[in-house]
Amino acid sequence: MLRWHCPELGLVSPAEFIPLAEETGLIEDIGFWVLHQACQQLQQWQADPLLAAVTMSVNISARQFYLPEFVSIVQQCIEQYQFAPQHLMLELTESLILADLEDAVARMQQIKQLGVKFSMDDFGTGYSSLSYLSRLPFDEVKIDQYFVRSGSSGQPRDWVIVDAIVGIANTYGMKLVAEGVETAAQQALLRQSGCRCYQGYLYAKPAPAADTEHWIRQYLQQQATS
Repeated sequence: MLRWHCPELGLVSPAEFIPLAEETGLIEDIGFWVLHQACQQLQQWQADPLLAAVTMSVNISARQFYLPEFVSIVQQCIEQYQFAPQHLMLELTESLILADLEDAVARMQQIKQLGVKFSMDDFGTGYSSLSYLSRLPFDEVKIDQYFVRSGSSGQPRDWVIVDAIVGIANTYGMKLVAEGVETAAQQALLRQSGCRCYQGYLYAKPAPAADTEHWIRQYLQQQATS
């Protein structure tokens, strides 16, 4: 998770600087840097047998995705860092895809031919997800945290949407991840609905790569001995 440590302002949330970066066009340079950093880290982890199966997910902005050279940028990263591309997951939002559906599908297909996978981030917040999902070559769907929080706090109609998303993902053979899982109760409800993968503060907070690696090692070792 990208964070900005500013000498004058301290820790600045991405909710503050990412919209400004998108508005000014700096998001293209930031996105390029983030993608290279992620691929370099993935290369290092794949050299370690314990971490070789770890998947790295990278959020891609609309301006970055629709650059004419974006497919070439991804290919260059794979060639430069020599990692197994099936462990790189590019996260796109529904609004990004719907900006130019035909172009988006064509780009996704070209990148998938390189071995890279795709995740639809914040699924369920748009209005066209159901009608377009069958056309989009996603490998993973992430349930937006709004539905996880609202549905688990006394809004049963929102949990009906969670159940529907689980069913859709299973129908299309997509991996399903719930975002914003912060309590054991939320995790239990998701598990009852058929969701087996979770992301949120219940498990870990955003951290530097070294701390994240330590957390992954501990988790994998616990799984191996349990």
